[in-house]
Amino acid sequence: MTFTVKFFARLREELATAEVQVALADVTTLAQLKPFLIGQYPHWQVALERNLLVAVNQNLVNDDVLLQAGDEVALFPPVTGG
Repeated sequence: MTFTVKFFARLREELATAEVQVALADVTTLAQLKPFLIGQYPHWQVALERNLLVAVNQNLVNDDVLLQAGDEVALFPPVTGG
């Protein structure tokens, strides 16, 4: 199963990349995705362990969502300001 993970705003700057392709043999949830990414890119740990918003196919979702082949996962920091 292959899907795209995109990074936005400050997170994109910190990770120095806009997106990565992820290929997994098993079905996975969003809760399992962050530890997988940290395992692949250990220097991303601090940035990925923060509170982040997650969208799958442009819909905000919770960590229990099952990812499907071809999904587009977007990670971004919460928007603040006034």
